[in-house]
Amino acid sequence: VLVTGGYGNTGASDSAELYDPLTGIWTTTGSMINERGDHAASVLSNGKVLVTGGWDLNIAYNSAELYDPSTGTWTTTSNMNNARWCHTASVLSNGKVLVTGGKPDYNFTLNSAELYDPLTDIWTTTGNMNNAREEHTASVLSNGKVLVTGGWNGVSIINSAELYDPSTGTWTTTSNMNNERWCHTASVLSNGKVLVTGGSNGTITLNSAELY
Repeated sequence: VLVTGGYGNTGASDSAELYDPLTGIWTTTGSMINERGDHAASVLSNGKVLVTGGWDLNIAYNSAELYDPSTGTWTTTSNMNNARWCHTASVLSNGKVLVTGGKPDYNFTLNSAELYDPLTDIWTTTGNMNNAREEHTASVLSNGKVLVTGGWNGVSIINSAELYDPSTGTWTTTSNMNNERWCHTASVLSNGKVLVTGGSNGTITLNSAELY
């Protein structure tokens, strides 16, 4: 398991480490090029790890970088179209990476989405979400569509959900969750359903869970 960045007592970190489940041992590996927290990481079909965006307590990044497990080193890749943190990054069935939402600063939440093609190292914009979202979730369903749930829209915590169709690059709304949530989790189960757990509704931390 590759763990990267985050925040410590002195700010954002560029460090990375590996956990081996067979030995229970953590070892350090190459540091990222940028210090990042609230970034996203995606395991590509070629085994490399794409890290996108994030925040270093001063600026939000549009930069991205790739980790090569065979060498333990990082290389820069092309920049996203938008700087963002508190976003999501999902590997689609076609191998591309869908990045959604997040924020470029404390005053604005994004509804934009973009795609990274590992074969060409090019970022392209795709359809905007119906709602701006940060601290939301994104889950790749068995039919290849991406379910996005909850988050903060810049004004309030929301219970809405929507689906991205990679074949058209468009979003459609789907039924709302039972609870407004952000900072929650969403997991695709073996039966194809999505389990959403916890998070906060802005007043309390939730212990509730629901299925889509």
